[in-house]
Amino acid sequence: MLHPILALFLLCGLSTVSSLDNGLALTPPMGWMHWERFRCIIDCDNYPDDCISEQLFRAMADRLAEDGYLEAGYEYLIIDDCWLATERDSEGRLQPDPDRFPNGIKALADYVHDKGLKFGIYEDYGTNTCGGYPGILGHLETDANTFAEWGVDYLKLDGCYAATEGMEEGYAEMGMYLNQTGRPIVYSCSFPAYKGLDANYTAAVEICNLWRNYGDIQDSWGSVKSIVNWFVDNQGYLSQFAGPGHWNDPDMLIIGDYGLSYDESISQMTMWTMMASPLIMSVDLRTIEPEFRDILLNKDAIRINQDPLGIPGLLAKKINNVYVWTKPILPQVGDKYSYAIGFVSFREDNPIQIEVTLDSFGLDNADGYTLNNVFDPTDPVTVSVTDPITFFIDPSGGVLLEVNPVGSKKFQ
Repeated sequence: MLHPILALFLLCGLSTVSSLDNGLALTPPMGWMHWERFRCIIDCDNYPDDCISEQLFRAMADRLAEDGYLEAGYEYLIIDDCWLATERDSEGRLQPDPDRFPNGIKALADYVHDKGLKFGIYEDYGTNTCGGYPGILGHLETDANTFAEWGVDYLKLDGCYAATEGMEEGYAEMGMYLNQTGRPIVYSCSFPAYKGLDANYTAAVEICNLWRNYGDIQDSWGSVKSIVNWFVDNQGYLSQFAGPGHWNDPDMLIIGDYGLSYDESISQMTMWTMMASPLIMSVDLRTIEPEFRDILLNKDAIRINQDPLGIPGLLAKKINNVYVWTKPILPQVGDKYSYAIGFVSFREDNPIQIEVTLDSFGLDNADGYTLNNVFDPTDPVTVSVTDPITFFIDPSGGVLLEVNPVGSKKFQ
């Protein structure tokens, strides 16, 4: 049984050329963004370490560069809302709040670049941002040029205070101006989140590197589940639009914040890995506990998420309210691909024993597969497609397996 998206992928070739034509985000973007953890804290007198300021972003750049995140692939430091002054300057250009960003955005971008990182920023295709600061409507070309002059590498464009009618055309126009600057800028769009399934996803593929599909993630397991269930309900439609250079975005990783347990954090990392989602952290990297940091830095999970095939995993089955995804990945032997299989419990009571065989997922390599349990660092084992694979999974817990056909170089 061939994974449905793999069949489409092989038919269409290894990538889709988009009219955005920036050659970026060939794997899901990875980085850090301030919003979920730090929101719109602008009171630097009472919250000097947490307010949206130059100081905060320099501190996070230091942690990304020095604590293993950049080495693991988290390359973008992205400012979200509330960085702006309340008015444009006398020439109609955007400007940061002068008290919180006294050296300006260009100096901050230079600091980020000097750390080996890339720099992202937020704006809104509307009259105002969601936080009430100046939006880009009426200033698209000026703002695109400003971002390029500042050294921006990633733009998140929100959709508050904008009419949904004509959004696709407006986002396309901004993409055109970004292209015309000559600077490579990853373009994160939001119109699908505002228009729902009525959005023109074909246009999203053509003009955006990634796009938010659904509402903002909140710091809770319930929020994570609601987002995932929406993607599951619509995976047959949404998955066709995701691939190298253009990705569905279920929003930020909240691992290490207040709302998720250790098990739930493994589950979010498992689901975002399986769905080929952008891995954009939103956590205080200065104070994150080591066990949560280790989840975010898990090399095998990141490698699966960043697999160059770029195929989003699909929910294959549910077993007693345990969701099971499958995702084709490299390496392969002949026509036999490797697979990731992710199990996430949405149960609320007791741990449950899971028993599956690989042939139940359509895997049929006659020589069997080598099995690696990503978050349980034991030695890989070799199994046939009919050997029972048995493990316990905790309520709201996750298990991520990587299975490689015997004969591949991985784990041999």
